[in-house]
Amino acid sequence: MTFNNIRLWAEKRGLLLKENSFKQLAKLLEEAGETSSAIIKNQPEKIKDGLGDCVVVLTILAAQQGYKIEDCIEAAYNEIKDREGESVNGLFIKKEA
Repeated sequence: MTFNNIRLWAEKRGLLLKENSFKQLAKLLEEAGETSSAIIKNQPEKIKDGLGDCVVVLTILAAQQGYKIEDCIEAAYNEIKDREGESVNGLFIKKEA
């Protein structure tokens, strides 16, 4: 439901034009930077807000490209779900085939 609400919000404001994707991508980088800063400074409320902002921007960017973010997430999960590997210093390193 929330993803649909985001798309409707964006549509009403004329944000779903594909030609604006680079602007939306720049917005994503801005929001990711703000989220990064909040994580470094350990500011939980700003982290939560920043993560939410990133999801909103990604939802709009996906729609600009003709996708639903839910489908993008599902495709990404299906790609990783059977991967094997290990966690090293908080990062997942996939096992090479």
